[in-house]
Amino acid sequence: MEMKIRVRSRVMHLIALLASFMLVWAYAQLEWGLPQGVRRAMVQVRGSIVTEDGSVLARSVGDKRVYPNGSLAGQLLGMMGDTNGLEGLEAAYDARLAAGQNVTLTLDPAIQAAAEGVLKSAVNAHQAEYGSVVALDTKSGKVLAVATYPSFDPNSWKSQSASVWRNRAFLDTFEPGSTIKGLVVAAALQEHLTTPTTVYDTPMSRRVGGRFSAVIHDAVQHPPTLTTQLVLRYSSNVGMSHVVEHFPNEQLYNYLTSYGFGQSVPMPTVRTSTGRLQPLRRWDDVVRTTNAFGQGMSATLLQLATAYNTLANGGLYVAPRLVEGEVQQPPHEVISAQTARTIRELLHYVVSNGIPHEAGIEGYDLAGKTGTAQVVVDGRYSDTIYDSVFAGFFPSEQPRVTLAVMVHGAKEAYHGSMLAAPIYRDVAAAIISKWAERPVQVKSADAPNKNSQ
Repeated sequence: MEMKIRVRSRVMHLIALLASFMLVWAYAQLEWGLPQGVRRAMVQVRGSIVTEDGSVLARSVGDKRVYPNGSLAGQLLGMMGDTNGLEGLEAAYDARLAAGQNVTLTLDPAIQAAAEGVLKSAVNAHQAEYGSVVALDTKSGKVLAVATYPSFDPNSWKSQSASVWRNRAFLDTFEPGSTIKGLVVAAALQEHLTTPTTVYDTPMSRRVGGRFSAVIHDAVQHPPTLTTQLVLRYSSNVGMSHVVEHFPNEQLYNYLTSYGFGQSVPMPTVRTSTGRLQPLRRWDDVVRTTNAFGQGMSATLLQLATAYNTLANGGLYVAPRLVEGEVQQPPHEVISAQTARTIRELLHYVVSNGIPHEAGIEGYDLAGKTGTAQVVVDGRYSDTIYDSVFAGFFPSEQPRVTLAVMVHGAKEAYHGSMLAAPIYRDVAAAIISKWAERPVQVKSADAPNKNSQ
């Protein structure tokens, strides 16, 4: 009995000492700001977000989460709260990072910085609300840059508006406008519904549809007849109405979904938006025609870049890849390699003979298509708010990089050729400079058409 009392006394003594220590520790935490238990220890061991070349984009220093490059890729990275990620990759990969594992991104810091710098200058110069750029490695689908401006520095996220936290390139949807023409012409070429030299009557307006018909218009003056090549060159909506006139609705719808529109982006873990295609049951002559020039549908900039990457990559849709080590969906063929070569030639012609100064670089072959899309406000297309868009790739014969650009709400020179195309050109120039590629002799181009869309 005496032994039991003695053991119990020692146990109680030990408990009392432990309780006293905990009280002293709690007092020290409050008085001298010592580490506050498990929560802060967890933050200290949180994994870093790095790039393939070893650049550190996010790491933990003591009890703080630090972003050494400030606003570089800020919206993509997101930010930390007290105990967990709140936005972006910090939220998407919270469990992995909290377990002390690093997340390695495919981003190229030099291309990311160039895209952000060019975008910032253009958005400010044209008094736009915001803009985004996405760059993809053509063959692998690696995401090389995801830029959004106004910029966001996650080091000081509490002092910044929630509107700048948003990764608009992945989350904002918009009507892609005339950039879709390149994709639809490729599908029509594949189905032998047109050829580059097929000639169409192209007045400046045309009525399409039966009972529920609509009149479509062209914005750029052009000859009364156009080949398919020139339909793209002059960005003719009327010309596109002819190109898709005999395109079965279901078939064209299936091509658009194969390009990735109206579908979830096959990129695991990261939050993206889907965009919208009208259900096939609602398609008629008018819907088919308006979809052919990118109206009545919506997409994210990531989706547009990935779709154009299909043209660059020999007709193969390659899922975009942002994080190393994650399983990538197998590629699928949308158009043949021969059709892809043909559309690349047509899109090179758009730049070299349409907007060589706005979207081209002397001595280098670039390809792409502009878009100028009216924005829907309160259910109606606005006459004052536009999205300026460009999608393309380079070099045009053997593409290595695909770029897509979108700028919203510019008050000065909002057309795609005036705003989005020069952003594409300048980001491409930075990438080509990084490659140290020598210029080559290219075919002389016609004088640029300042009215090109």
